[in-house]
Amino acid sequence: MPVPNPVLYPPFNVVRLSHVELAVTDLAKSRAFYADLLGLQVTHEDEEAIYLRAMEERGHHCVILRKAGAACVNVLGFKVYAEADLDAAHAFFAGQDLPVAWVNRPFMGRTLRTADPFGTPLEFYARMDRLAPIHQKYALYHGVKPLRIDHFNCYSPNVDASVAFYNAFGFRVTEYTEDEDSKKLWAAWMHRKGGVHDMAFTNGRGPRLHHLAFWVPTPLNIIDLLDLMSTTGYVANIERGPGRHGISNAFFLYILDPDGHRTEIYCSDYQTVDPDLEPIKWDLKDPQRQTLWGAPAPRSWFENGSVFAGASLSEPELKAQPIIAP
Repeated sequence: MPVPNPVLYPPFNVVRLSHVELAVTDLAKSRAFYADLLGLQVTHEDEEAIYLRAMEERGHHCVILRKAGAACVNVLGFKVYAEADLDAAHAFFAGQDLPVAWVNRPFMGRTLRTADPFGTPLEFYARMDRLAPIHQKYALYHGVKPLRIDHFNCYSPNVDASVAFYNAFGFRVTEYTEDEDSKKLWAAWMHRKGGVHDMAFTNGRGPRLHHLAFWVPTPLNIIDLLDLMSTTGYVANIERGPGRHGISNAFFLYILDPDGHRTEIYCSDYQTVDPDLEPIKWDLKDPQRQTLWGAPAPRSWFENGSVFAGASLSEPELKAQPIIAP
């Protein structure tokens, strides 16, 4: 299936991805990972949840850690341009016979809770509590010095269908992997904010969250984090990297939190704001697709992921396989 033409005037205006709520089994261990190790700033905490933001962010939070009996992902959040876009989003999702509800969320204004056709829980809002800037409070910088949340990557049992759905409300494809035999999409990267992606889809058992990602200043910050993790009891949480992706050209590292939620540490992708930018096509068997330097990813990177609360899992329709490290 060819990549669909971009919808340049979508029914509602998504600005960017915004936040994720992770259900975690031990708040103290998760706080140590995200705040003490990675360097996210705590903006609120109580016995049930911890809210965090990265150093460049003015919104109240980009990550919510919610205490739970089992690990999962409760919701992926997106910011829209204005309150009118929330009403338009409500009409769009209701028109697709998808669940819609107005929910109360701490530190956020009116919030629409819905889901995509595969059951991925989504929420949209226009206003979040604004905090004072801290990007020049250099005494606060530690860990990997995370600047902002960058993207989500999700397993989809049908990447073509996921791309078509998100394309319909304005997400644009920047790069994609096509299986040459079936001519179906194996993966795709889609954006709203002008980077390579806010949302990506990878062929696999889903829907599940493959990873969330944080943008950091330089590759050297990633090297520093590896040294820190390897000497503070987190060496087993290093899954893949460091390296440079062929897709996106970004420098990367993949790590796992205490519950197995995967985080990518990420920098150095490129600008994609031109409305007529042509997507870049990759062959599934190209060894430089995964890593520009040719190193394949481990099997865990293609199989493990975080389930979404309330979503039923389906096996992927496309059975093609990429190159996997032995």
